[in-house]
Amino acid sequence: MKCGFVITQDHPDENSIAGYYESDAYLSHNDGTIGLADSLYRISRKLMLKRKRNLVKNFTGLESGRLLDIGSGTGHFLSEMRTAGWEISGIEINDKARQYSKTENHIEAIHPGYISSLQSQTIDCVTLWHVLEHLQDPFEYMSEIKRLLKRGGSCIIALPNCASFDAGHYKEYWAAYDVPRHLWHFTPESFKLFADVTGFEIKSVKRLPLDVFYISVLSEKYKGSGMYFLKGITKGLWFSVRSLFNINGTSSLIYMIRVK
Repeated sequence: MKCGFVITQDHPDENSIAGYYESDAYLSHNDGTIGLADSLYRISRKLMLKRKRNLVKNFTGLESGRLLDIGSGTGHFLSEMRTAGWEISGIEINDKARQYSKTENHIEAIHPGYISSLQSQTIDCVTLWHVLEHLQDPFEYMSEIKRLLKRGGSCIIALPNCASFDAGHYKEYWAAYDVPRHLWHFTPESFKLFADVTGFEIKSVKRLPLDVFYISVLSEKYKGSGMYFLKGITKGLWFSVRSLFNINGTSSLIYMIRVK
């Protein structure tokens, strides 16, 4: 049976891949770089924090609760949720990102190796914002998430969509492949199968509407296009309009899931 599941072949193992996250160009772990694409990323991140907070509130039906963010990076989302009254915790593999999270946002994230030490059935919501595609064993993580969630708890997973309009246009230059950091490449169909196999069901699917602009700008840059920023914004707008009529063509999707 053809499942449509796409993986990065011969990807680095968990020990050797760490160096790929030390690059200044890897913005979710680095708040210091400056450039057009970098600025666009940070503007998008700031604008999306409130939307993400509202997604958690609306999907869980809770004004406050316990939230675990896997791949918490430099802690901006957790800081937003703490301000909204949530009890927060984070998991982050990168040492520098954890240190920044601690010193700048006063959030102490733990290393993924300690996830098994977290108490079962204590979390109202687990979030993974563009993280599942990085994990060496996403199936093991989903098992841990099931263990950690309270009965009726929620999980929110944002992923690039390699069946999107922009992915089809840019092909091997599509920035959201991000090889070798992205090990798994999902489509709406393959994620549905993945969720089913791991014991979850999709309750709702939402768009991450700004990702397409950042991804298109980077993709144009990777192609070596002149005026890459303007071309990326223009094409991102076109892809965005097209996806209004077909959510499965959206550059990044948010899957709202619960244990079956």
